[in-house]
Amino acid sequence: MSFAPVLHSEWLKIRTLRSLCGALLALSVATTAFSAIAGVSETSDPEFDPLFMALSGVAPGQIAAIAFGAMAVSSEFHGGGLRLSLAAVPRRGRWFAGKLAVIAVPTLVVGLVTACAALVVARAGLGDAASGLTAGEQVRGVVGAGIYLMLMALLAAGLTAVLRSGVGALSVLIPFILVVSFVIGDAAGGLTDFLPDRAGQVVLYQTHDGTLGPWTGLAVTALWTAAAVGAGAWSVRRRDA
Repeated sequence: MSFAPVLHSEWLKIRTLRSLCGALLALSVATTAFSAIAGVSETSDPEFDPLFMALSGVAPGQIAAIAFGAMAVSSEFHGGGLRLSLAAVPRRGRWFAGKLAVIAVPTLVVGLVTACAALVVARAGLGDAASGLTAGEQVRGVVGAGIYLMLMALLAAGLTAVLRSGVGALSVLIPFILVVSFVIGDAAGGLTDFLPDRAGQVVLYQTHDGTLGPWTGLAVTALWTAAAVGAGAWSVRRRDA
């Protein structure tokens, strides 16, 4: 079987599962809503960063992106779904690549559109506080946000393939992002700058004083994602369906 039918069949699964469509909708709504709220908040903080404030909705929105990636893969482990998928596509690597593609593309598209909407809405609320943002910085923030959300969805997909459980993957990733990064991170020193979420979110700042820059931060997140996806591919190839 060529790759196009694999993509088509996997895309049909995404389209017909309401929970997956709901996760993408939640990604869009949460990101835009939280950015809109941030846009009307107090801007007197001396460390105020208008770009990060405008795109601050990406932080809660990533939870929905992670859930989307995890659920898209975990659905294969219920009711013998994986056996049926591999019966139709015996080449496991090709099947997994198709699955990753239909996770990556919708998340990227929704992420880009949502980040653009969030930026517009938040800038309206920020008013003159965001007047110093250049066109290049705004484009970088929107594109970076879309790529970041896609990488986090793929990270969740890879981990789900390893654990064979969406609940297991979410139980690892959600506390990791909410607890390790935001509670332990500031007290643990510079090493936490290389955590997947903290590194990737550097692209959302107008200026950042850390070790990583906008694109090197995304590269670090991409390495984490590649490791998870590689482990997931190994698991799919080597373990029984």
